[in-house]
Amino acid sequence: MSGVMIAHLDELLERARHLPRQRIIVAGAENHSALEAVLEAESRLPVEGVLVGDPDRLQATARAIGLQAIPEARVIPARTPEEAARQAVAVARQHGGILLKGSPDTGTFLKAVLDPQEGVRTGRVLSDVLLFEDPMHQPYRMRMITDGGVIPHPDLSQKIEIIRNAVAVARALGWERPRVAVLSATEKVHPALPSTLEAAILAKMSERGQIPECVVEGPLSLDLAVSLESAAIKGVTSAVAGQADILVCPNIEVANILAKSVIYFAGRRVAHVAIGAAVPVLIPSRSDRAQTKLLSIALGMFLSDLDVAEPPRA
Repeated sequence: MSGVMIAHLDELLERARHLPRQRIIVAGAENHSALEAVLEAESRLPVEGVLVGDPDRLQATARAIGLQAIPEARVIPARTPEEAARQAVAVARQHGGILLKGSPDTGTFLKAVLDPQEGVRTGRVLSDVLLFEDPMHQPYRMRMITDGGVIPHPDLSQKIEIIRNAVAVARALGWERPRVAVLSATEKVHPALPSTLEAAILAKMSERGQIPECVVEGPLSLDLAVSLESAAIKGVTSAVAGQADILVCPNIEVANILAKSVIYFAGRRVAHVAIGAAVPVLIPSRSDRAQTKLLSIALGMFLSDLDVAEPPRA
């Protein structure tokens, strides 16, 4: 755990400069923004890039971003996205490091990551945690959204693991006891909305100490989770209402749309990392800017020594 809470993304980058040296393994390094991010990371952070991809396309990308050439010794050849994903995962499995998705689509990449024999899966659920600066809060205030990248329709047991993963990320960044809001369309438990029933169960489990190192409340609508004013108007008082650190969404669609709203409507910088595998896994969109991938690399560095063994059951 880092000890002092990280308050904004510039601080995330600055403190990553003082972490142990890491290996960044890029699957499909011919992706423009992925290559640009890794090269910038090498100039600003204690990292070394392992570039897996099509050599010809990689050199063309390098020229496009102003480099003369990438030394051949730095490149692990892979002619297809599937081969690039497998090769990158093999390096991570054998030597450790942080996996970064470049040109493969997420499904192809995660298939290699989660392969039962050749991947880097563990007994944990893999889930993505997105970190962003709240655009409505001054001074800086960080929040997290999960899971917008891995599990389409998480069941109750998977939501428990999604929360545990997000809490692990928060604690690695110095948040001692993060506040978790399990989101739905309403704060009322309603049989027609299964997400409200599961949220209420998760809140009760937290109350009884079955989800440790955090406080969980739900169901909460988004306004109640993040706005103290809304909570006051609606008469909701709790440790989480209006001040949630972690926003747990009902499914991947809600989380993905909410996260992209932060990026495209609010114009905020983000970083995200998937944890639960033997190494941190970065699954940014292929269209994400190099800045997002650089910040995600820095976030992954904080999670590189996280214990991802199967957690004890309550």
